[in-house]
Order: sequence, then C-alpha cells, then structure tokens
Amino acid sequence: MAFAIRDFKPEDFEMLWRLDQECFPPGISYTRQELKIYIRRRGAFTLVAEDPDNARSDGDEGSVTGFIVAQGGTTGHIITIDVAKAARRSGVGSQLLAAAEKRLQASGSEAVSLETAVDNSAALAFYKRHGYSIVRIWPRYYSNGVDALVLSKNL
Repeated sequence: MAFAIRDFKPEDFEMLWRLDQECFPPGISYTRQELKIYIRRRGAFTLVAEDPDNARSDGDEGSVTGFIVAQGGTTGHIITIDVAKAARRSGVGSQLLAAAEKRLQASGSEAVSLETAVDNSAALAFYKRHGYSIVRIWPRYYSNGVDALVLSKNL
C-alpha cells in the first residue's frame, strides 16, 4: 500500500504526540516537551505518513498513519518512528524509514543510527530487515530503566 509522505506541519503536533503515547509505554514515550525539542532540533526533520484512502475532507487526523523524526549529521539519527496500531504491517513504517534515510543521505549523512528497547522484538526484527546491525547495548537508556540496543546502518 502506498502512503503519502509529507513534511511535518506545526498543527500536526498534538496528533503526533498522542500517537507516540499510543505506540510506546511510559518511560519510553516522550513528554510533549521532549517531542517538541526533538522536532525543533537543529538539523532535524519530521515526516508524516498519511493514508490517502482514509483522508478526511477537513484534512484532520483521520488520515495520519505514522511519523518519523530524524536528525542529520555525518551519522544521521532516527529519533523515533511511530506507526498507528491499525496501520502496522502495511508498509508505512518501511516507507517512512526509506524516506528518512534518503533525506539523510542527500544531506550528507554516511550512516544512520538509532536506539530501540532491548525488549522490543518487533522493532528489532523491523530494523534488521532494513539492514541495521546492533553495535552495542546502552544500559538504562530509557527513563524507566530499560536498556537500549544501538543499531547502525551505512547509507
């Protein structure tokens, strides 16, 4: 299924924050302030996925299926990728990741890294399918004390 990928608009913020709360447990999901900081970081960008088949006439949140926040640099960084439960396993996460990697590469990133909780087996399988490799474990990375796996991929 093809999703429309577009740049973040400020009016998307509350919807994206609510999606982050749905996707991740407390201690891993972001507070409003944290998400705002990541979205506004220098060199960061946020892409939003919409399902054109479910677009509402008022353009409201009914069509948003996911988003990704990334930051450029020699090694780019995927800060978060969130996909609505109803849209999982539909290809939206793959499209968001590919679009972010393409933008990172175009801006000069030679590689990309990210973190995922050690107990998030679905995310680990997803990233491995997309060519990411575990490079280390970051103990107590998340505020709830869970360790993170650091993964990387050359672009």
